[in-house]
Amino acid sequence: MSLARRKRNRILAAQTITAAAAPVRGADPAPVAVLSPAAGANTSPPAARAAREIALRLTHDLRRLKEIRSIDRKIDAKREMLPEYKSWVEGIVQADAGIGTGIAADVVPTYMVWLLDVGAFDTAIELLPFLLRHRVEMPKRYARDVPTIVVELVGDAAAKAQSAGQPFDPAVLDSVDNLTTGIDIHDEVRAKLLKAIGIEQLRTAEDMPAENSRIVLESALFNLREAQRLHDRVGVKDRIKRADKLLAAVSAATPVTETGGTSAA
Repeated sequence: MSLARRKRNRILAAQTITAAAAPVRGADPAPVAVLSPAAGANTSPPAARAAREIALRLTHDLRRLKEIRSIDRKIDAKREMLPEYKSWVEGIVQADAGIGTGIAADVVPTYMVWLLDVGAFDTAIELLPFLLRHRVEMPKRYARDVPTIVVELVGDAAAKAQSAGQPFDPAVLDSVDNLTTGIDIHDEVRAKLLKAIGIEQLRTAEDMPAENSRIVLESALFNLREAQRLHDRVGVKDRIKRADKLLAAVSAATPVTETGGTSAA
């Protein structure tokens, strides 16, 4: 997609949502924004046409994905499709007026999920505050809400990497945890994320000088135990034992003083 077309799509996306969200004289002062292809007498013809185009593209791409059986090939296809939606999503987010209803409104949450599927975690998480702030619903085909699907997909991705002996970016895990703290999510789903956080913290502590690792180990233990409390089959018992053993060794070598620091050797 050319630079000029990307700019055009950003502008039209913003115009679409801004026009749809704008109050009509004498109407309810807080109307719902509408992004359906047939939406909106308030929407300019170019913006309405852009909404129809993005809706048709999404419908086509979803049909194409449904015909692909291989998970790897689905991911490759999503990676290929994502750039076509980027400028539209940027325009919607910049307008910051919500997304309303209709097939075109499904683009932003779908785009976020596809980003997670292809491993573009940072970019996906940048959309999370917008989606939470405007209480955007996931398309019905996902059968889960926005915070649940983000926590679950990130937790699953981390588990896959860690099972293969690979690290997973702690900043991604911390961002998702911080952005979803206090939100009602199934305990089993939250436990996956806390397990992943605890594993990365334990890994970090094991690579640190013993005298500097106490706080990280304590945090790892907290998260691992909380994961265990939320879901007793989450699979962290061995790591809790490992963290307990390391913390006991560190505590014996560097006892805490009354002021909260460690005593001099």
